[in-house]
Amino acid sequence: MPGATGTPVRDALFDRVPPHDDDAEMAVLGGMLMSKDAIGEVSQMIEVTDFYQPKHQTIYEAIINLFSASQPVDAVLVANQLLKSGDLDKVGGTDYLHSLVASVPTAANATYYAEIVHQRAILRNVIAAGTKIAQLGYSAEGSQAEDVVNLAQAEVYEMSVGKVRQDYSAIAPVVHDALDQIDKLQQGLVNKGVPTGFRDIDDITQGLQPGQMVVVAGRPAMGKSTLGIDFARAAALHHGLTTIVFSLEMSKVELAQRIISAETDIPLGALRRADEITPERWNTLNSFWAKLDDAPLFIDDSPNMSLMEIRAKCRRLKQTNDLKLVVIDYLQLMTSGKQVESRQQEVSEFSRALKLLAKELEVPVVALSQLNRGPEMRNDKKPQLSDLRESGSIEQDADVVFLVHRPDFYDKEDRPGEADIIMAKHRNGPTETFHLAFLGATSKFKDMPQDYNNQGV
Repeated sequence: MPGATGTPVRDALFDRVPPHDDDAEMAVLGGMLMSKDAIGEVSQMIEVTDFYQPKHQTIYEAIINLFSASQPVDAVLVANQLLKSGDLDKVGGTDYLHSLVASVPTAANATYYAEIVHQRAILRNVIAAGTKIAQLGYSAEGSQAEDVVNLAQAEVYEMSVGKVRQDYSAIAPVVHDALDQIDKLQQGLVNKGVPTGFRDIDDITQGLQPGQMVVVAGRPAMGKSTLGIDFARAAALHHGLTTIVFSLEMSKVELAQRIISAETDIPLGALRRADEITPERWNTLNSFWAKLDDAPLFIDDSPNMSLMEIRAKCRRLKQTNDLKLVVIDYLQLMTSGKQVESRQQEVSEFSRALKLLAKELEVPVVALSQLNRGPEMRNDKKPQLSDLRESGSIEQDADVVFLVHRPDFYDKEDRPGEADIIMAKHRNGPTETFHLAFLGATSKFKDMPQDYNNQGV
């Protein structure tokens, strides 16, 4: 900003000492040295990096190491631990540890001080993220502006959810976590993934897993949108899990009509004809509307939706509503807003970015996709993985691929009202073909009776 004399005035923001509170840091450590309960509570609230002073980081780490090993913790034992690691003199010796204990009258306020330490750490992260974003803005070329915005959003999202970035881990703790998960699975303590609402699919997949990119593909009018909406209905309306549907093809009203029809069993055609809505059907619709209060299902039908918009909206919903499932209908209708060499390259970019979004937000992303005309060239008309349109990278990035096939679409006498959901790829388990009933009138798929597969059909 120019000053009164026209000379530039420097913003001194980044020349200041970063926010921190030495007294609060000392009080937290003093409380932890006085009480084991305080250690348990504080360790849930702050991490080593939340301390500004390096010596406080070292002391905190020593306390946590003793506590984790089920050892008693006090100033003498922590001093002994620091002596072993050669850090005692660096933190100011035994006298400093005793002064920490003396600085707090009671350990009861340790969590209050920990909150102050944590808040100051967040402010330092804000400043660091702001500096990094400013550097990105200065160093980018004009054509990279959109990439910089995405990086800036990712930076702010990561900071707000309090994730600590560590790119590598030793194998031992990772294997320990994996074995721990198996143990919890056996005890029934692990929540399954997001339910799809279909018995056999949930049995094989254990639900749609966080971080997965799930592709539902089919030829036009096969019912891929219907299956995608079925997944969203099961998650949001039947299990209370926050879900967003980005509908690039249908309007909000069309989508709402499909959801109403599927949930109430009132035919979709009747919803579009005033004379077919009888008083009984009005009662059904009103009771369904009453049930929808606070249903965590969000619909976005913005035209020409760009990838960056989708990412920004998902990040916001993750923070505000704990987003659990994303459905995008459909991949080939997305735009990047950038000039690219080929459509194939653009779709490849979308595919990769959606997989990364799934990992970043730790939610399953269901992307609907068109198939090319390959199935129609074959005698049995069955779709294959290689029929995915415009990009082999969709096949590569996806963790699960469902191909929707309805034999009666090609021949009305061939298994009318039935559909095969072919799981052509399953990164973490076996592939399978699921037989579902297709109820076109009410726009939904439904499980076959339990004994269907035993009839040799």
